[in-house]
Amino acid sequence: MTTVPYAEWRRDAANPAFSEWLRQHSEPDWEAVISHPFAAAITTGKVSDADMRRYLVQDYQFVDSFTALLGAAVASADSFEARVPFGRFLGQTATTEEKTYFHRALAALGASESDMRSPELEQVTIDFRSLMDEARTSLDYPVILAVLCVAEWTYLGWASRATGPAPENFVHREWIELHEGPEFRAWVDFLRGELDRIGPELDEREQLRVLDFFRRATRLELEFFDMAMSGEPAGQSSGESASAS
Repeated sequence: MTTVPYAEWRRDAANPAFSEWLRQHSEPDWEAVISHPFAAAITTGKVSDADMRRYLVQDYQFVDSFTALLGAAVASADSFEARVPFGRFLGQTATTEEKTYFHRALAALGASESDMRSPELEQVTIDFRSLMDEARTSLDYPVILAVLCVAEWTYLGWASRATGPAPENFVHREWIELHEGPEFRAWVDFLRGELDRIGPELDEREQLRVLDFFRRATRLELEFFDMAMSGEPAGQSSGESASAS
């Protein structure tokens, strides 16, 4: 879509929040992520064990980069009040609840230790880790916020669309629960609120830089679900036979 500068867009916007400007200017990828068939299949417990294992093995490869990105948010935030929620989330969720889930879920799905520690990486996994590392090393708080916000807000987006009975398999059920509920919603609201607080004060060049990171992260979220949906092993492109020499 055509990029309308934030100062101009907000004059006529029903919701003038900076985070909403970022989201709207990341369409149609944003809607494609939160309504993705693979995500929808998680909410109904219909993803096969093999597909869920491949997806979670790749997702687990983000744990270190995501944790480091949270640390960079603590370091680059502009106030003590802003730093505290990052530190709390880092200690309570990113390094405890979610990591514990990965170990239990992947064990139940038959993943080996080497699957978790040194799998062959999908290209989208490499690209997403690179984006996280780029944001982290920038120590640019709004840029860091943009990447964190996409990662968490999109997952709240698809998880909150779960309807009907929760899946019986804990692998699906707990993955949904980790990305839905009052605490996670409050976390996403905090990230959005920080973007809404800081974004309007940035100059237009800086706002566009934040939008670039937000869009790139959204596109990678979409590519990650596409990868999970494709059923292709790492390193194998579409139309390439697994037995090709």
